[in-house]
Amino acid sequence: MKNLMLGLSVLAAAGTAAAQSSVTVFGVVDAGVSHYSTRSRSWGLALPRQVTQSQTALSPSGYASSRLGFRGTEDLGGGLAAGFWLEAPLSNDVGGGIGNFGRRSTLSLSGPFGELRLGRDYTTSFWNDGVFDPFSVNGVGTNLIAVVNSNLAASRALATGGLLNGALSAGTDSYLRTSNAVSYFLPPGLGGFYGQVQYAFHENVKLDNAPDSPSGRGRFAGARAGWASGPADVALGYGESTLLSGASGGEKIKSLNLGASYDFGALKVFGEWSRVRDARDARDGAAPFGARSSDRYDGFVAGVNMPVGAGLVRASFARVNFRNGNGLPDSGASVDKLALGYVHNLSKRTALYATVARIGIRNGHNNPTVMGVTPLVLSLPAIFPQAAYVTTGGMEPRGAMGYDFGIRHAF
Repeated sequence: MKNLMLGLSVLAAAGTAAAQSSVTVFGVVDAGVSHYSTRSRSWGLALPRQVTQSQTALSPSGYASSRLGFRGTEDLGGGLAAGFWLEAPLSNDVGGGIGNFGRRSTLSLSGPFGELRLGRDYTTSFWNDGVFDPFSVNGVGTNLIAVVNSNLAASRALATGGLLNGALSAGTDSYLRTSNAVSYFLPPGLGGFYGQVQYAFHENVKLDNAPDSPSGRGRFAGARAGWASGPADVALGYGESTLLSGASGGEKIKSLNLGASYDFGALKVFGEWSRVRDARDARDGAAPFGARSSDRYDGFVAGVNMPVGAGLVRASFARVNFRNGNGLPDSGASVDKLALGYVHNLSKRTALYATVARIGIRNGHNNPTVMGVTPLVLSLPAIFPQAAYVTTGGMEPRGAMGYDFGIRHAF
């Protein structure tokens, strides 16, 4: 990365304090060819009909998310430092970018007490999905837990009044990132222990004599605690994202996960367990204490990274099981994913990569939300979020395959 020190004129004007300030420009440009295909069949019909959808595209972020960012720090003395971080997504395949700093936009104050960070950032419940994924939640190999959770957040956002915090790919309604957040991080030097607490304001206007005001939608609260020492790392994360609240009922997505990794040198192993609940509480005059239901998504992922010369072999297997909160028989569905990839480093900054993934789906018609779309609709990005929307009504997804191969440059 390239450090851009402040100019001599600024140094002269600001004196000694400016000499202890710095600004860094950094980024990633990733481009590759991707192919996605899904197999499905009609259900609820006397004669099932097989359908295959496919798409080939030039896509960004097959190995690492394309981005452009600016970050800086100022030493305030006495162990205190101020910092900012502005990071924008890039769509280098079509020349788009820096329309916003939706990846991260924070201002922070740090010192012996830890760090206080204000603004848009990763949620406490997402960190484990990314840190303990051999594919770092990018490309067709992306952690299946992350895919299902992101699709759940997006589909429920659409069902409860539209998207928050950007488009589908931005991790809507506080799954991947949350806006308007206040976060506190423990300081380093605690024997390997680390932690974070986070609260995001919903910022809705409160109206007097309105029982459903404010709605609470957009509120997020969570925490994460872990321990890292030498080759070992383990962390527990939790988060609650509010979709609805008020006298007429409420809905929250509650995420709990536990992840770990261990680096043996010749092999690094990863693992994560996750439980996500879509908890709904509906109230009416006949049932003042409400009728509650809670859809549940239980998942795990296990994988490895294995250095081989100048390259890295990556592999993972994941499963997510769904249980419908309505208690009906045969209400479950499950998704399995096997991914294999290879990265060849041409230098410290430039790498070639290739990844292939295969997905199997059981009883997909029992939970369209697992697929991240509205009922009776099949969608490629429900399985591979990078794909464009192609839909066919009345279809049950049965399986999918995808691959990426491309080049990544970091600066």
